[in-house]
Amino acid sequence: MVALSLRNIRKSFNGTDVIKGVDLDIDKGEFIVFVGPSGCGKSTLLRMIAGLDHATSGEIVIDGQVVNEVEPSRRGIAMVFQSYALYPHKTVFDNMAFGLQIERRPKAEIAERVGAAARILHIEELLRRKPGQLSGGQRQRVAIGRAIVRQPKVFLFDEPLSNLDAALRMDMRFELAKLHKELGATMIYVTHDQTEAMTLADRIVVLDGGVVQQVGSPMELYERPANRFVAGFIGSPRMNFIAAEVIGSGAGGPVLGFGDGQSVTVPAPGDWAVGQKVTLGVRPHDLFLAAAGQGRFSGEAGLVERVGTETIVTMSCSDGTDLVAALPGRTVVHAGDPIALDFDPQRASLFA
Repeated sequence: MVALSLRNIRKSFNGTDVIKGVDLDIDKGEFIVFVGPSGCGKSTLLRMIAGLDHATSGEIVIDGQVVNEVEPSRRGIAMVFQSYALYPHKTVFDNMAFGLQIERRPKAEIAERVGAAARILHIEELLRRKPGQLSGGQRQRVAIGRAIVRQPKVFLFDEPLSNLDAALRMDMRFELAKLHKELGATMIYVTHDQTEAMTLADRIVVLDGGVVQQVGSPMELYERPANRFVAGFIGSPRMNFIAAEVIGSGAGGPVLGFGDGQSVTVPAPGDWAVGQKVTLGVRPHDLFLAAAGQGRFSGEAGLVERVGTETIVTMSCSDGTDLVAALPGRTVVHAGDPIALDFDPQRASLFA
């Protein structure tokens, strides 16, 4: 069942198009993440769904109703911002209850809803405190609780973890995933952090320049990126891009030539013309050490980063190409060592 639809949504500011025709259906109970670089339009899109910005054209449909002209408070949405936006003079209870108090809900209902949200978020003991007495993570839980008590049709999150430190961000990602499972709610989450997108989303919407580049599950985007932008944005460290030329074709796909006379057959569907300049994409985790003289790439190890579970090695090839390889953590490589790298062509991507 579709909870929210965007139909050819466009947004312009002073004649400049920032959202350029977005079509998207979000099913009830889905966790959708909008991801992309700064300025790609992801927050603008979220604000239009919330009713904080108006679409220049197109339709926003929530639960079967076109809501373009509906006030934000009547759209059945609740939004959690990057800043916690809590009232410093109110207790946690009153911050969470404020929206219900404005709606003049019965006191018993308010107490029941706030209590239920506090139990879900494990903040029952904080209800009588004020925001100044809370940590950043606790304040964010209160902001999320304020959204939960409204029992919205759709939750909207605008980079809610950006103000937290790395360890707390990881904890809160776990809490958000657990919250989504517990509530079964429809959630739309905006972030520039592709790690958050990969760990939280049922589906990711990758945006660039106000255009949807690809929509799919995290592993679909990782394994089968639609274009070079998606391939470079999803995955850390980012994908290696290697200039190549189509030098032939075979039953297994186009034959590519690159580097110092090396060649490889890549199983890439489509029409590839001999002489065509292409880009070969290989993820760092798909590169492995090869015996001297046997790898498709050879050169000198530059920066070596030991991060425990893996060793990240930047290698400078003799043709000037720099490659990044994510090798097993116990790999013994030192800066300046001559090394050879290879990869499984089945794991490579090819871009025109």
